[in-house]
Amino acid sequence: MKGWNEKPRKKGRIEIIPMIDVMMFVMVFFVLVSINVIPAQGLKTNIPKSSQSQELLAPLRAVITIGADGTHLVDGEVTDIRAIPKVLYDIKSKAKGNQKFIVILNGDDSVPLQKVIDVMDVVKGAGFDSLTIAAKKKTT
Repeated sequence: MKGWNEKPRKKGRIEIIPMIDVMMFVMVFFVLVSINVIPAQGLKTNIPKSSQSQELLAPLRAVITIGADGTHLVDGEVTDIRAIPKVLYDIKSKAKGNQKFIVILNGDDSVPLQKVIDVMDVVKGAGFDSLTIAAKKKTT
């Protein structure tokens, strides 16, 4: 029964705004971790020291591209096939110490095999033994 001085009761309701705030903080945390703003790299270690240690250098590389029209590019610069060794020696001269130098041969799939062999002969004849042919993985 309702009396004269009783106030009506308010219905209970669930507040959703605090839940949205928490979800936004969780989302921001995961985004920051995924783009490596907050490093999550595991254990911190102190590497032992040695008087004989050497600097590990990434290999220096040059990319020779053979276009469908027969043009030759060395690291994006148009180059005559006879000038390829000089350009490769210039690039190799930038190597530090015993840094490995790799030549990557890249070409259009319509390039005749003879043109690829011609470039390989020029590169091998100039004394560059580390030659790799670039290819994409075939999807089945």
